[in-house]
Amino acid sequence: MSLTFLLTALIVVITPGTGVVYTLATGLSHGRRASMVAALGCTLGIVPHLVATMTGLAALLHASVVAYEALKYLGVGYLLFMAGATLRDEGALTVGAEDEPRSAVRVITTGVLTNLLNPKLTPAGPTRSSAAPPQDRLDSS
Repeated sequence: MSLTFLLTALIVVITPGTGVVYTLATGLSHGRRASMVAALGCTLGIVPHLVATMTGLAALLHASVVAYEALKYLGVGYLLFMAGATLRDEGALTVGAEDEPRSAVRVITTGVLTNLLNPKLTPAGPTRSSAAPPQDRLDSS
């Protein structure tokens, strides 16, 4: 393992992700039970990433420079979209209790989507593992 990989892994592990922030925010605004349901939803949101890794997405990305590059540029586009949405947002961040409690299904769905679309989690398996094409393959294309 390289030092770069170890430093990247350390940064990813020590910084709280969107799932943690969502679970804490849900707990603060809706209580302990909603926080537990949010944690369940966030955990379920990780499952598709695990399945993709276990079924060989890394091998596909390793074998196909085109697939790897397409995934990389889709990720860049998604991050730019999120940055634009953040810059366009004019409202102040407020935390307060909502009048109406949210259903468990809605909390779980939001948790699943939070981790399914999490830019910190998505590339963790395939693009930080052996899936990255060797540099000589990238230079020749």
